[in-house]
Amino acid sequence: MADAAELPEREGMDYDVVIVGAGPAGLAAAIRLKQVSPDSTVVVVEKGSEAGAHILSGAVIDPIGLDRLLPDWRDDAERPLSVEVTADRFYMLHANGGLRLPNFAMPPLMNNHGNFVGSLANVVRYLAKRAEALGVEIYPGFAAAEVLYDEKGAVRGIATGDMGIGKNGEPNASYTRGMELRGRYTLLAEGARGSLTKQLIAKFSLDAGKEPQKYGIGLKEIWQIDPAKHTPGLVQHSFGWPLDNRTGGGSFLYHMEDNQISIGFVVHLNYENPTLSPFDEFQRFKTHPMIAELLEGGKRIAYGARAITEGGWQSVPKLTFPGGALIGCAAGFVNVPRIKGSHNAVLSGMLAADHLALALAENRSHDELASYEEAWRGSEIGKDLWKVRNAKPLWSKFGTWLGISLGGLDMWTNTLGFSLFGTMKHGKPDYASLKMLSEVTPKVYPKPDGRLTFDKPSSVFLSNTNHEEDQPPHLVLTDPSIPIAKNLPLYGEPARLYCPVGVYEVVYEDDAKKTNPRFVINAQNCVHCKTCDIKDPAQNITWVPPEGSGGPNYPNM
Repeated sequence: MADAAELPEREGMDYDVVIVGAGPAGLAAAIRLKQVSPDSTVVVVEKGSEAGAHILSGAVIDPIGLDRLLPDWRDDAERPLSVEVTADRFYMLHANGGLRLPNFAMPPLMNNHGNFVGSLANVVRYLAKRAEALGVEIYPGFAAAEVLYDEKGAVRGIATGDMGIGKNGEPNASYTRGMELRGRYTLLAEGARGSLTKQLIAKFSLDAGKEPQKYGIGLKEIWQIDPAKHTPGLVQHSFGWPLDNRTGGGSFLYHMEDNQISIGFVVHLNYENPTLSPFDEFQRFKTHPMIAELLEGGKRIAYGARAITEGGWQSVPKLTFPGGALIGCAAGFVNVPRIKGSHNAVLSGMLAADHLALALAENRSHDELASYEEAWRGSEIGKDLWKVRNAKPLWSKFGTWLGISLGGLDMWTNTLGFSLFGTMKHGKPDYASLKMLSEVTPKVYPKPDGRLTFDKPSSVFLSNTNHEEDQPPHLVLTDPSIPIAKNLPLYGEPARLYCPVGVYEVVYEDDAKKTNPRFVINAQNCVHCKTCDIKDPAQNITWVPPEGSGGPNYPNM
C-alpha cells in the first residue's frame, strides 16, 4: 500500500455540519437544521449510488416523524406514502397452519392504525429532494472512510475514500484522492453497525456501562401477486415456524400498492446453532401453506438484506463525543416489538438538529452536545423504547412461546407505569452465542424450487449489487488463518451460512474427501448487511466501506 506521506494532499471543504449517511435520520437532521438555522451550511455524504440505494426496511412506517418534520407532506403530489394500514394480523405458526392471536390481546402500542405501508427507500428519496430544496448539499457515491480529528482529539469531520486503488493496494491510472469534509460538528447516521460509528464507540468508550448491542438480520423480497389475492394495507406478522422455540425471529408481510407485497423474515443474531442459515429459513417460511397460497402465480421482483439493531433502551450508547453525535439506527433506536425504527430515526435527527442549532448560534464548535445526550431519554424516542425494554431479553431468556407472552404482559404493565421485571439485561453479545458443532444437530435445507424458494446467486442478481473488482478487499480478516484453523473445525465456518448472499465459501481441493480447504471471499456479492462483522464468533471480520458507490442498488426497498 502506498505510504500516506507519498499521496497528494486531500482537497477539503468546510461546513457547519457534516452528516454521514443519507438515510431517514441523516436527512431529517439536515432538513431540520436548515429549517431552524437557514444560514447554516450542511453536507450529507452517502455511500450508495443515490439516496435510498442502500435503504432496506419492511416497512410499516409510523408517520409521527414525517408529520413533525414536514407537516405538508401528506398534501404533496409527490408524497412517498399513500397506502394506509387497513388491517393488522398476528399469527403463531406451526408447520401446517397457525393460530391467529386476537388483536384485543395486543398491547396498544402494537396497533398499526394510522401507519403507512410502503418503501422506506422512496421516503428517503423524497426527503433528499426536500433537503436539497433547502440548500443541503448531498454527495451520493462517496463513502465516508475516515474520521478526522483535531489536535485536541475532537472530531472535525470525515474523509471520503480514495478512488482508483487496486487490489494490490497501489494507486492505478484512475486514482483520485478522497475529499476532506470538515465541520464544526459531525453527525453519524450510518445505520446499524456503521464502520465509523463502530470506531467512535470504541475510541470514546461510548458503550461503557451499557448492555451489549443486539442485532437481527432482516431479509426481504418484493413480490407481484395475483390481484385477486391482494389487499392494500393488510399487515401480517408471525412468530414460530420454521424457527425453533430457542431461536428468535419472525416474519412480516405487507400489502403495498400496485399488487405488490413486501415479504420478509428476521432472525435474531443471538441464535445458537452454527449450521442455521437465515436465508434458507426465509425460503422455508415461504413454503408454509398460508404463505405459499398467497405467492402462487406471483413473481419475485426484488431481494435484499440488512442487519437491524435490537438492543433498545439498555444498549443505546452514549450519543455524544467531542465534535459530534450519533443519530438513528447508528444509535440503536429500533423498537423491536413494533418492528419499527424509521420514526425514531427521524425524531432523533430532528432532536440533534435542534441542539446543534443552539450550539451554532452560540458560535461553538468541536465540543460535546451534552444537551442532546441529556434530552433523548425524556423525549418521545426514550418513552417509545422504555415501554418495550424487556421484550427482547425476555424472548432471549425464555424462548419464543413463553418469552413473547411475558413480553406482551410487560408491555401492558408498562402502559400503566410499572414493570414486573424492572430493566433486564441482555447478557453476552451475539457473536458469543454460537454452540460448537459437536453440541448441535446440523440443519439440512432442501434445494430451492425456483418457484417459491430460490438460491443466493439469483437473489444477489435481484439486489442489483455491484462493486469495482480491482479494489482492496472491503471485508478484512484480522487473522486470515482463523476461518480454516478455528472456525471450520469448531463451528463448520458459519460465515458461509449467516451471510445472506454467499460472500463466504469454504472450497476444497477434493470435495468428496474434504481435503485442503480454502476460505474464499466473494466480495462482489456483498449487500452491506454487516452480519459478518456482527456474528463472526472470532470477531475476525471487519467490514469497511468499498470504493465509491459499490453495493446494492435497491429500487424501492
